[in-house]
Amino acid sequence: MNPNPHIKRHHHLTLSVGGAQEDYDFHTKILGLKSVKKTALYDGDEPIHHLYYGNDLGDPGTLITCFPMRASGRKARKGSGQICTISMAVPEEALQFWHKHLNEKGFEARLGERFGEKLVAFAHPCGIEYELVGAKADDRAPYSNGAVPKEYGIRGTHGIAVSVRDGENSDEFMHYGWTGQNRQTDGNYIRYHVGLGGPGTMVEFRVEPDLEQGSWAYGEGVPHHAAFEVSDLDVQGQVKFHLEGLGYTDVSDVKDRGYFESVYVRTPGGALFEATVSKREGFLIDESYEKLGTSMQIPPFFANRKEELLSKLEPLSY
Repeated sequence: MNPNPHIKRHHHLTLSVGGAQEDYDFHTKILGLKSVKKTALYDGDEPIHHLYYGNDLGDPGTLITCFPMRASGRKARKGSGQICTISMAVPEEALQFWHKHLNEKGFEARLGERFGEKLVAFAHPCGIEYELVGAKADDRAPYSNGAVPKEYGIRGTHGIAVSVRDGENSDEFMHYGWTGQNRQTDGNYIRYHVGLGGPGTMVEFRVEPDLEQGSWAYGEGVPHHAAFEVSDLDVQGQVKFHLEGLGYTDVSDVKDRGYFESVYVRTPGGALFEATVSKREGFLIDESYEKLGTSMQIPPFFANRKEELLSKLEPLSY
């Protein structure tokens, strides 16, 4: 069966983090990303922040989105079957700046290299593994709020690494189900590109046969899922049909996430992937450009509980 041709690039990467203020300060004041939306988790009836960070308009491929879980008391168990590392793209010449900047801000940043790309590795305050990778030929425009000089700014997502016990099932999924191209290995890492390749399209699997299974539920300290862009709802339907035809029947129906439409699949290695279609208005659907990401937007199903929702969410200073 032919591979699925429709997966283009990352759309967003979603993390279950610790405190809301801690996360907000980390992404906006340390990494210099823009707050493009403040809303609430669309699943369940427990009020939980959903915070979005990216470039000036929150374009697909630049987005990190976060569920702050500390107030709920729910902690994740790290292990196999999870996304273990997220990486963001910066210019190669920016790596020394980032190494110095992060260490000066109290983060233990380490220089490294994988697949011939130099990188800076560190951790989110809640413990999630982060990398800034010196990427070539990345023309995505960075955002700058002054925390980081624009010429050194984050261009967008670069890749993810998924911890798995073996690579065979994930290799089959990537090849036949998810446009996995240009398979490479480096130590215990296996890398694929989706779509046209390049920064913002990388998927890696870190083979760790002795690592115990991690948790999948919402809980502080692990990435929750990786979303990938597809062009429209018809194509999204074809992706779902294609995956189910391969036997990957753990594929969700379409879910309206306010700013995009989502279909989720639990991959053989355990990580949750998403095929995503942005709505035409994007994040401007409920806020003007001038006010983008500056106030709390209430999901429709919480509309009649707005005051309750706001009273239960962790206070957040912008």
